[in-house]
Amino acid sequence: MENENLTPARFADKLQINRANISHILNGRNNPSLDIVSKILSEMPHINTEWLINGFGQMYKDEFDINSIPKEHDLFNQNPIISPQERDVVAKTERIEVNKPENDTQVTENKVINIQKSYNKKISQIIIYYNDSTFETFIPHSAQ
Repeated sequence: MENENLTPARFADKLQINRANISHILNGRNNPSLDIVSKILSEMPHINTEWLINGFGQMYKDEFDINSIPKEHDLFNQNPIISPQERDVVAKTERIEVNKPENDTQVTENKVINIQKSYNKKISQIIIYYNDSTFETFIPHSAQ
């Protein structure tokens, strides 16, 4: 996958297999099935069968040019691969300057908030609801 510049998801999509299969193989949970090996060889005929199955020899067949593999843009790479055509387009584009606003500060207003606590509050009644749809009301003696 790395040499082919494919993410696990794109690799699974290219082989038309479930992405979870690739995840399980990469995590060591499963070995690739014969079906997956067959799909790799049919979708990527330039892969050396001996290398894929046994791990011996070269990864690519002798007649394959490794530079012919298309490069994918990597979102996490800070130096993206730019083709010569893209480089020409970038070089010809104009630079647009964005002017900073003249007044980028805001005036805030300080206000004093007086919180008055009322210590004269007294409980007038307490209602308790039960799960059988009944309730009780309690009224303190001082509130009666």
